[in-house]
Amino acid sequence: MKILVDATSLLLRSAGIKNYTYHWLQALQARAPGRFDAYPFIHELGKLNHDGSNLPMYATLPRIMALQIFNRVLTKGLDRVTAPYSLFHVSNQVKRPPMKTPVSATIHDLTCWILPETHTAANRAADRLFADRVLKKASGLIAVSEHTRQDAIRMLDIHPDKIRTIYSGVPDAYFDAAPAQRAKPYLLYAGTIEPRKNVDLLLSAYRTLHPDLLEQYDLVIAGPQGWHSEETMRMLRSATMKSVHYLGYVPEAEMPGLFAGATAFVYPSLYEGFGFPVAQAMAARVAVITSNTSCLPEVAGNGAITVDPRSRAELTKAMTTMLEHPMLRNQLAEKGRLRSELFRWKLCAEQSIEFFDGLLG
Repeated sequence: MKILVDATSLLLRSAGIKNYTYHWLQALQARAPGRFDAYPFIHELGKLNHDGSNLPMYATLPRIMALQIFNRVLTKGLDRVTAPYSLFHVSNQVKRPPMKTPVSATIHDLTCWILPETHTAANRAADRLFADRVLKKASGLIAVSEHTRQDAIRMLDIHPDKIRTIYSGVPDAYFDAAPAQRAKPYLLYAGTIEPRKNVDLLLSAYRTLHPDLLEQYDLVIAGPQGWHSEETMRMLRSATMKSVHYLGYVPEAEMPGLFAGATAFVYPSLYEGFGFPVAQAMAARVAVITSNTSCLPEVAGNGAITVDPRSRAELTKAMTTMLEHPMLRNQLAEKGRLRSELFRWKLCAEQSIEFFDGLLG
């Protein structure tokens, strides 16, 4: 019984969902060769590139065009494409799911419902359309954390039996990463620069550290510019913040070393469905400071200091504690490394195949 997986995100500029789709598909195909194909007509996954398509432009454009045609013109065309498959696992890039082929999907987060102000109107509309057309009608759903599962049950009125929690994974490269070398020790943030990630609060809290700590530890920010981030970008590029280093988009191959080289990882996001960077930091044996909201305490377990992401004072205190107590850092790093074993892509693939087998009988 073959399954078609929507991998449209591999053709787009994307962060978390692209990361999930790429590594998840690789793991599924390795675990069950020949059983999982990628839509739209993606025969090779290419090299992971969050800043653009994984495929060359000549291969990307026809596939994007095919997606748009099936979404807007030949709405029954997707039924013909999916006819040979027992199931189509779709993403929100599919605006009109097939009528005859059963569908499933992964729920990554419910931010458009919980924090609508942190998304564009277009994103909110797209997610609500996806919920109405796919999530509420799917044969089964995967949630990337138990917190996300509970959000979906509560906010979308989906029956609990339809949703299974299956944690996302971390690439093996993070578990064995050699630390990158920089001129000074550093705190690290990695993620898109956008309102939900709360980078403004991080910059403000970092500024209030004791001058001795500011002199000793840099703050390194890695990630592409997202929506509504003009003021944050202005602060990142300000000449008055000499100990803050904004790296922009960092190629995936360089990220494990950047994580492993950090003194601590700081991620004060307002809401996450899974929180890849936290899991990646723990896999790289780095102590974590993160928010006490959404799924982040669930993912971090006992491998992090958690804070109120609305409180600058709490974040400043947590960074101070982390930097001044190396024994605590080491303890948290070791606990986080043990916790991160839950986030292996091999394990995610095994559980996902069990999920699909259950749907297909």
